[in-house]
Amino acid sequence: MNHTTQANCHDIQTPQKVCDGYFQSPWSCEDGGPHRQQSVTGIQGPNIQPDERLKISANRRLCTGTMVILRAPGELYVLHTDTLRDKIGFRCSAYVEKLDSKTLKTITKSGALSGGRWWPGGICAHKNGDLYVTFGQFLHRLNSECEPKGSYRLPQDLPYNSHMVLDNGYLVTKPISEQGKSWMVIIDPETMLEACPRVELPEPSISRLSAFGNTVYVTGITTIYRYHFDAETNQLKIDLRWSLDYVGNSTQEYGWDPVIDDNNVWFMDNGKHLMGSRSLSMLNSGVSPTPNRLIRVSTHDCKDYSAVAISNRSHGSITNPPLYCPQRNIVVAYDSSNSVVQAWRHCPDTQVLTPLWRREDFSMGGHTIYYPDTGEVFTTDYQSLKTVKGIKEGENSVVLNIETGLEHARQPLRQYTQSCCFPAPGFGRDIYWLGLDKLTRLTITP
Repeated sequence: MNHTTQANCHDIQTPQKVCDGYFQSPWSCEDGGPHRQQSVTGIQGPNIQPDERLKISANRRLCTGTMVILRAPGELYVLHTDTLRDKIGFRCSAYVEKLDSKTLKTITKSGALSGGRWWPGGICAHKNGDLYVTFGQFLHRLNSECEPKGSYRLPQDLPYNSHMVLDNGYLVTKPISEQGKSWMVIIDPETMLEACPRVELPEPSISRLSAFGNTVYVTGITTIYRYHFDAETNQLKIDLRWSLDYVGNSTQEYGWDPVIDDNNVWFMDNGKHLMGSRSLSMLNSGVSPTPNRLIRVSTHDCKDYSAVAISNRSHGSITNPPLYCPQRNIVVAYDSSNSVVQAWRHCPDTQVLTPLWRREDFSMGGHTIYYPDTGEVFTTDYQSLKTVKGIKEGENSVVLNIETGLEHARQPLRQYTQSCCFPAPGFGRDIYWLGLDKLTRLTITP
């Protein structure tokens, strides 16, 4: 089987439409949409050939990179923050830049946007054409030239970890917290005011929100639950018939961002780790002595759920979501602490997971970019500070075949801190990979 056939072993079309609340572009928000399937919309996969390779075509230094999104053709935006201020006890600000899509040079810049306590926030292109930024204690509205149009100070002096846009256009956000009370807030994108009464969450949550239509999924520190927006009463109401205590009596740690398909929610646990406090990476950073798990729960019946160990090794841990491919019924999960990636074939009828492929010594830690038509997955493999031919490899950009786990290409990024933030595809055969202090454009060349 040649490389091209292998990449296209299913006749699968690229989705042509992102969810209703967002600007219709290939990548208008984090993870490509509120379902967090990390799937590219409206453009074909690069279909890398055996005689082609990845090449770094441009680099751009940042304060601390958070997220890259695309708007109209050729319009590239990056969100970054002044993290160092947080280290010395000051409130941080965010910046949005519109960049040249090839050189990464600044076209225009927002200036400092009020923030607060640091945690990676988020940016999206809304269906109304404007940009919305959540960072620290603020939600900001900007036009396509990065000019501020309004802002709202969120109710708690905590870092808010981004937002989701519902199909009705409202923005929903919550703070990151391991203890105490926290509230989920709905913001009207036009008035920049709260659109309905805020709701107190049943428990704190570290994970980012996900959404399907006008339903919001929240991974709490022990339990995953959801809310529905009721258009008649203009309220966000908890679904009392749907929740899953995924920790129970175990020693598992909290879960991270959920991925949603038509029938299931997928996420991973043991999200508490030592990266940032003792390490430059996720390697050997797990806190819980147990393996981390891939958890599935039906969107129709919360009693229909399963949990499977990813590597079966102690102190397993992650920071981000798994990858679920509904077109191929493949789920890819990982243990960043132990450098293992595992893929399964999922049977939607029986919910059985059958092991498909496994990669050892592969430290996948960040968010991925998946092309449905070619089955290519852009990800990274953090290889510590190993030296190969005199070059310290650090983090590598890698393209995998989702059916086989085989590599199509690899390029060292010269990035020595493992990135857990949000990259984006390009408008053609290129991608934008985001390190903590650097944005890199990768192209495909002979």
